[in-house]
Amino acid sequence: MAALDGKVAVVTGASSGIGEATAEALAAQGAAVVVAARRGDRLAGLVERIRGGGGRVLAAVCDITEEGQAHGLIRKAEEEFDSVDILVNNAGVMLLSNVGKGLSDEWRQMFDVNVMGLLYATDAAIETMKRQGGGHLVNISSVAGRKVTRDSSGVYAGTKFAVGAISEGLRQELLQDNIRVTVVEPGAVETELATHITDEDARESLGGLLNLEILQAEDIANAVVYAVTQPERVSVNEILIRPTQQPV
Repeated sequence: MAALDGKVAVVTGASSGIGEATAEALAAQGAAVVVAARRGDRLAGLVERIRGGGGRVLAAVCDITEEGQAHGLIRKAEEEFDSVDILVNNAGVMLLSNVGKGLSDEWRQMFDVNVMGLLYATDAAIETMKRQGGGHLVNISSVAGRKVTRDSSGVYAGTKFAVGAISEGLRQELLQDNIRVTVVEPGAVETELATHITDEDARESLGGLLNLEILQAEDIANAVVYAVTQPERVSVNEILIRPTQQPV
C-alpha cells in the first residue's frame, strides 16, 4: 500500500517546474491529484504521464488570482474525488527588479499570485478540510522569505515573507482542526521562474547563482512528499532547502 492511497491532493501552478514534479511525486505515492494551472495544453502532458503510471488525475484550467476560480478549483476536486486532503500552494511568479525601477504592474502581479492566490485557494480548502476532520496545507515559499539580499529581490521577498507569516498564522489558527501546515523554502531551483524576469539588471544579478549546481524540481517535490507522509502526530512546519554551494 502506497503512503498516500486514498488521499486527494490539489497542486496549483502544476504546468511546469516544482508544481509539475510535485504532482507526479504525490501520484506516485498513491494520491489522486488535481493539477491546476492557466496553461491547459501543458497540463495535458502531465495528465498523460500520471495516468500512464496508473495514477488518478484531473486537470483544472484555473487562474488562481481570481477568487471565484480558486474556490471553484477546490469544489471541483471535492466533487470529483470526494475530499481534499492536501493543498500544495505552488503557483508563483518571481519578477525581480529594484523598487526604484517603478515596475508596479509586476509588483501587483507578484502579490496577486504569490499571496492572494494562495489565500483564495486556502480559504476554500480550509472549509472542506474542517468538514472532513483534517488536512494538510503546503505553501511553497523561498529562501527569499527568510533573507532579503541585494539581488533586486525586495518586492518578491516581501511576498514570500508574507507567505511565511500567513503559514504560521494558519498553523496556530488550525491547531484544533487537525489541519497541518508546512512551508517549503527552496533556494535556487532549475525552473522557468528566472526566464520571466523583464529587468535586465535583475537577470544579470542572478547569473553567478545559476552557474552553481542548483536544485532540481524533483528535490522540492521529495520534500513535499516527506512532509505530507509523516504520521498525523507529526507536523513538519518548515523546510529550508538550498543547493549545497549556495552562499545565501
